[in-house]
Amino acid sequence: MAEPFLTVSNLTRRFDVSKPWLNRVLEREDRQFLTATADVSFSIDKGETFALVGESGSGKSTIAKMIVGLLDPSAGRITIEGQAMDPKDPATIGALRRRMQMIFQDPFASLNPRWRVGDIIAEPIRTLGLMPSGDVGREVARLLDLVGLSAADAGKFPHEFSGGQRQRIAIARALSSRPEFIVCDEPTSALDVSVQAQILNLMRDLQDEFKLTYLLISHDLSVVRHMSNRIGVLYLGRLVEVADAKRLFHEPQHPYTRMLLDAVPDLALSGRRRKSVSGEIPNPISPPAGCAFHPRCPLVQPECKAAVPVLRPTPTGQAACVLAGTLPASAV
Repeated sequence: MAEPFLTVSNLTRRFDVSKPWLNRVLEREDRQFLTATADVSFSIDKGETFALVGESGSGKSTIAKMIVGLLDPSAGRITIEGQAMDPKDPATIGALRRRMQMIFQDPFASLNPRWRVGDIIAEPIRTLGLMPSGDVGREVARLLDLVGLSAADAGKFPHEFSGGQRQRIAIARALSSRPEFIVCDEPTSALDVSVQAQILNLMRDLQDEFKLTYLLISHDLSVVRHMSNRIGVLYLGRLVEVADAKRLFHEPQHPYTRMLLDAVPDLALSGRRRKSVSGEIPNPISPPAGCAFHPRCPLVQPECKAAVPVLRPTPTGQAACVLAGTLPASAV
């Protein structure tokens, strides 16, 4: 069996959210830490799209930033085809990071407003020395054409484009460094609904053409269903379910996953009742004991309050629940 392209093992990130030192002394308070992610482990095979979903504050974007090197993990390990991304080895980590890129949520914020589009796309090519300087202009024109824009657009500034066009520019910039792996952090959430499908279809076409591997971060389950092969569900920084995309939508094995799916509008007009997600995500500084979801869970068991559940095998994948694999069909 081929080795996964990306492997994340026990990835943890804590943020110090303590008050200033003098305030803590006067108020006799200890330092406080927010655990954004805790012991997250998953793998992504070459050429597949793995999606991370969950409510705001679940840790999705924190994981994405750690993978591409924008944040250092507090603990855990990230490997690319078996080679560890070790912060103590700058040469190795630099070589690995050149194999990945990121598409951000807001294309206007991620593009330099003072640079022309051609310079934005050409910067990674020049920085990495991917080709002679005389060929860069032709490569920029090729990339613009690839994402559905024209070579003439290279002379314009980002503010001259619509939101969907700016995201196309961001995709072209991501492709310019010839990555193998792209982290897509809510790539369509800032766009009009009418444009979202165009961008998603473009991303799928590019994935097929260049054999790209995607990590998709999203809270929009319709986007996830359209794009992903497998899905990981996050709750308060922990993975609670990992499963094949099609099976997860039909046979969710965790009560939280079912709650998310029941909140999705019934666009097929099948008569299924939409249920809102009950309760709110707990304070990550002082999470509940045991399973963090138990205060909101309709199937809470006594053991749920005693210990943090670990991922265990289910008919569809893995789930961190004492009822994993035995969840009643009408549980939520």
